Amino acid sequence: MKLLVSPKIVRKLAGKIPPVTEGEILQCFSNRQGAFLEDTREDHQSNPPTQWFIAETDYGVRLKVVFVFYPGKGVAIRTAYSPNEAEIRIYEKYGQSEGYYEQKRETGY
Repeated sequence: MKLLVSPKIVRKLAGKIPPVTEGEILQCFSNRQGAFLEDTREDHQSNPPTQWFIAETDYGVRLKVVFVFYPGKGVAIRTAYSPNEAEIRIYEKYGQSEGYYEQKRETGY
């Protein structure tokens, strides 16, 4: 999988709190345990579609990764950041095996 990260996106990710690196995004792709969800909001429509998921880095930092997959070219990163509670609930319901992140939130494991 080729990761496509433009200089503009690299700057955007560096400005996040906490900052997000390309390496952390790769870790999230490797550690992902759920499905890719499609962003169906009208103002986020794209062709190919914008997709996202929530996963942890190797150090347990949870990130929401938003991307577009271009067949034959690679995965273009749109953004990545710490997900809010609503995003976590949506991913738990539609993209994740039942209760995985709820268990992590309650137990810390």
